Amino acid sequence: MRYCIQCILPETRPGLIIDDDGTCSACHGHEDKKHNIDWAARSAIFSNLVNQAKETSRGYDCIIPVSGGKDSWYQVIKSQLHGLKVLCITWRTPRRTKIGQVNLDHMIAKLGVDHIDFSINPDVEKRFMMASFEKKGATGIPMHMAIFAIPYRLATQLRIPLIIWGENPQLEFGGPEADRLSTDLNLDWITKHGVTNQTKREDWIGINELTDADLSPYILPSLDDLSSFHPKSIFLGSFFKWDSFSNYKTAAEYGFSSHSSNKKTGRWEFADIDCHFISLHHFLKWHKFGFLRIFDNLSVEIRYGRINRKEAIQILTETGLNKPHEDIERFCEFMEKPIGWFWNTTERFRNKKIWRKEKNIWKIPGFITNDWQWEQI
Repeated sequence: MRYCIQCILPETRPGLIIDDDGTCSACHGHEDKKHNIDWAARSAIFSNLVNQAKETSRGYDCIIPVSGGKDSWYQVIKSQLHGLKVLCITWRTPRRTKIGQVNLDHMIAKLGVDHIDFSINPDVEKRFMMASFEKKGATGIPMHMAIFAIPYRLATQLRIPLIIWGENPQLEFGGPEADRLSTDLNLDWITKHGVTNQTKREDWIGINELTDADLSPYILPSLDDLSSFHPKSIFLGSFFKWDSFSNYKTAAEYGFSSHSSNKKTGRWEFADIDCHFISLHHFLKWHKFGFLRIFDNLSVEIRYGRINRKEAIQILTETGLNKPHEDIERFCEFMEKPIGWFWNTTERFRNKKIWRKEKNIWKIPGFITNDWQWEQI
């Protein structure tokens, strides 16, 4: 296993590129943010997009997909400060957390936005999530399809000229230079980077008796739809320097709340706290790619100079695997399946290219720390 020499991300992270010098594309992206992007020019471009949206809108100037998390708050606050009339749209997870609901309610009330909470038939979500887990070893495919399709289609149908997403994932978490410097989240981007395991909605018709009608919420606008009205869809983080800690501070000043007891996955108590199932999405990367959400968190902290690489590895070692037992139980309850089904399915997707069994214990040769407590899982 090869790791970035600056942070702790492995070469197996989807989309990540480690150059010959040993530095990953996420760290190069951080350098882009510091030295290669003219943020004043990007801000001016954003102001022009705001003016264009306000000139062409019929009421709402923009749609912002929100979960109620810190970044959602930041997106809405930043847009309102630029004078945009915002419509917020949420794909409602089938297992929203209490703190997720509180923060979403507070965001709507304290920021004063109109909001649509879009719920999908739970039976359809159950069958779709089960299919994606059993076929691809991923629980997040329906989530990501919904997150992208619902706002895009709504903006097209309501003729709302601007969609404002959060960070550019390729800039923050690694990708080719052209993608890191891109500003648009368009249909091509969704096809390439939409975290759907290279599947489309149509690929799931007929599996677990899913019909075309069942999967209606996951329909993206067609090229014909976009020929009559094509909203501009952008990453806010491509116009203003993205910083998770700064976003959290801004959101907290307006009313966002978090606590260590709310932490679901990774290292940060203020992120990934809206949904009980998000921890599974990140945990399943362990078997398939040999890393966890905490690798992302610690790597971001290294780039911002909050810790060094040696300290990050020590924190990782001390934290350990930290399996999300309670959320696995919730997921199996939702699926109406025994716990053993989850572990048996997960095991089918263990990546044998990186894992080796030694004395009946699975290990990753060349793992970033020699002091990891391996265990049979």
